[in-house]
Amino acid sequence: MSAPTADSARTSLEALRTEIAKAVVGQDAAVTGLVVALLCRGHVLLEGVPGVAKTLLVRALAASLQLETKRVQFTPDLMPGDVTGSLVYDARTAEFSFQPGPVFTNLLIADEINRTPPKTQASLLEAMEERQVSVDGTPRLLPDPFLVAATQNPVEYEGTYPLPEAQLDRFLLKLILPLPSRATEIDVLTRHAEGFNPRDLAGAGLRPVAGADDLEAARSAVAKTSVSPEITGYIVDLCRATRESPSFTLGVSPRGATALLATSRAWAWLTGRDYVTPDDVKALALPTLRHRVQLRPEAEMEGVTADSVITAILAHVPVPR
Repeated sequence: MSAPTADSARTSLEALRTEIAKAVVGQDAAVTGLVVALLCRGHVLLEGVPGVAKTLLVRALAASLQLETKRVQFTPDLMPGDVTGSLVYDARTAEFSFQPGPVFTNLLIADEINRTPPKTQASLLEAMEERQVSVDGTPRLLPDPFLVAATQNPVEYEGTYPLPEAQLDRFLLKLILPLPSRATEIDVLTRHAEGFNPRDLAGAGLRPVAGADDLEAARSAVAKTSVSPEITGYIVDLCRATRESPSFTLGVSPRGATALLATSRAWAWLTGRDYVTPDDVKALALPTLRHRVQLRPEAEMEGVTADSVITAILAHVPVPR
């Protein structure tokens, strides 16, 4: 069987949307974000109130991909070793052997990640950044591809632990899942009335339409997507403007600038171009940057949000021609 071409890989990834739509409606932006993250070897944080299909969306993505998937329900009593794995004593051999944790997979669903204490949250830092896990001083490589898709409730909800800045910065994108419109909610209820079972995605007709080979071909094509010096300068100017904003105590780091470059490239390729435009940068600016900034307390009290400040910056920073 021949290796996928860039065009066939794009077709396969576009088919993901169709498959996921069999289970989830009205969350097109989040679906796009998950595909972009796959192309960029990045991780995704999905935030929304309970009941907006955060976990269902990631499960639908997993069902549409020919990749190994594992799920961890993050709880207050979850320990780091429950995620990464640990050394287990074998009485028969009188030796310790490593028992891999659920992080050793292609797609890790980290459900309600902010319901576990910071110590356990931090157990994912090395895995997300370096694609490896160190136990007893020995590094163990994770499989490729490796993606963490984490869900969380808004931080003002009871029983949540805010993710530290270092952890947030490891996520390529933060996707907000809003409450559905009236028409979308009617569509959801109609599907349930007709027998849709969110716990049986195979019964809903979801099937794998893309695999690791498609991802590899797509990533190679994204790497060839050209970025002009003007676009690079535009991305830098946007990120520097967040550092100079009086509304933020913390602006976007250089890591955030490289993330915006990567996501803009992936989006340009997905839409059928081999070059990046300012509109690509604008399209990915909010999900790529919103979690990399920190509002001043007085700005929060006035109702200012990170999204509103970044949107204002996008409107004021000169766009290259």
